[in-house]
Amino acid sequence: MQATILHAAKQISRAEAILIGAGAGMGVDSGLPDFRGNEGFWRAYPPLKRLGLSFVSMANPLWLETDPALAWGFYGHRLHLYRDTVPHAGFQILRGCLETL
Repeated sequence: MQATILHAAKQISRAEAILIGAGAGMGVDSGLPDFRGNEGFWRAYPPLKRLGLSFVSMANPLWLETDPALAWGFYGHRLHLYRDTVPHAGFQILRGCLETL
């Protein structure tokens, strides 16, 4: 086990970039909406509930062809949310851990 941990640490230290998949919890703790199930998604996007559109259906790139205004509005709104969200301390903790490598 120790050898495996050392090997992993060595590979991480050699990496040009690190991508951490932390799940929705990191963003939710910063105030971003969760999309757990349709109800969570529709709470954030009530007009899409009226249209009967789920997150999965909105994520289909076909919307960019069939209704570009709807698709770009959806993704533009999400981009705006992400840009305006202030990361909580957990993000700084992760950054600090990675900077020590």
